[in-house]
Amino acid sequence: MRTRSIRSVIYLAGGLGFILSLFATAEAYDSSLSGLCSVNSYVSCGAVLSSGLTTLLGIPDYAWGIGGFLLILVVASLAERNRRDPRWGYALLAVTTAGVAVALTLLYVELALIHAICPVCATAYVMGAVAWVGAIALVRRNAQRAREQGSIEGTPEPDPVA
Repeated sequence: MRTRSIRSVIYLAGGLGFILSLFATAEAYDSSLSGLCSVNSYVSCGAVLSSGLTTLLGIPDYAWGIGGFLLILVVASLAERNRRDPRWGYALLAVTTAGVAVALTLLYVELALIHAICPVCATAYVMGAVAWVGAIALVRRNAQRAREQGSIEGTPEPDPVA
């Protein structure tokens, strides 16, 4: 996959995750929206929202999503702007890895403690995982390019005498 395609996937996943987080925010303030994604008692945004367990470290789940996906988009754009500096790729990988860790924590709370899953939240978790896989691919691509350039630049000059 080309680097431009990898970056597009990261931007798409980050953008969709951000939009999903905004919808989750709207659901938290307008309970009528919860009905749009409630299929039964287990697949239910309403059941998750009414559980009282939708905060992590005192921060609402939707705020984690908004902040996390916004941070992914910002760091991804900085990584694109500073392509020659591998630190931005690693920063993107760190941000997406932290996002996946938060998503797994929230998913655990939904499945093990609430015994229901919010499809909007679960889709946002998937978008975070897609951005994470994209960040891994981007870091690997950058490392591969650096190795290739190093082997080209590190090739000794031919002996002019011979």
